[in-house]
Amino acid sequence: MPRRDRNRKVSIVHADEAIIVVDKSPGVLCVPGRGGHANLVDRLRDRPEFADDEPLRVVQRLDKDASGVMVFARTRAAQQHLVRQFMERTVEKTYLALVTGYVDSDGEIDLPIRYSKRRACFEATQEHGKPALTRYRILKRLSGNTLVECRPVTGRTHQIRVHFAAIDHPLTVDPAYGGGEQVMLSKYKSGYRQGIRHEERPLIDRLTLHAARIAFAHPLNEEPVAYEAPLPKDLRATLKQLERLCGE
Repeated sequence: MPRRDRNRKVSIVHADEAIIVVDKSPGVLCVPGRGGHANLVDRLRDRPEFADDEPLRVVQRLDKDASGVMVFARTRAAQQHLVRQFMERTVEKTYLALVTGYVDSDGEIDLPIRYSKRRACFEATQEHGKPALTRYRILKRLSGNTLVECRPVTGRTHQIRVHFAAIDHPLTVDPAYGGGEQVMLSKYKSGYRQGIRHEERPLIDRLTLHAARIAFAHPLNEEPVAYEAPLPKDLRATLKQLERLCGE
């Protein structure tokens, strides 16, 4: 079988005989799915240092339109070791989220989460949900938005997205949970003038969520390790523009 997607790159943060840590780009699925979308597994197997049948084992997932650091296991033993750490909640996960409005103060959101068939998405609820806890602190208040550092204690699907929507601060871009579809400079900049020749492009048009850091005990030797992923260009540019507009 020919190698797929040769011209696409994936950023490897760390690789050894037990794990591969990557910096996932937005718009890329973690694993192969329906529709033939680009995915990390195929991209890794396209690299010359890995085999076409490289046994990449899922340990965690990130939403397709989120970015940031995530880990794959290369052996069954490593997978079991890491999954156990996730289940025991000893893995430290740090996310950066740009959310709508001005968050009052540091805090935590302790609300169960369940899947709603009626809404076809997840929701926070006081009953019949799985326990979910997200701790957060304010990093910066920007024009109409707040940048927060999130540390989910549990690992429910869409947890950060659901929790911040529940306190009326959905991700700035997250149409599924009450955020917008994109960030346009014209919405925030007073007296904005659009160029004659070019239509205005969004500063960002994907989830404003980034997995910044992950820390765990390495499955080979139990030594504590931590890996980070820098902010991608689109989110970094958005934050810069909104910070400039704070005083306007």
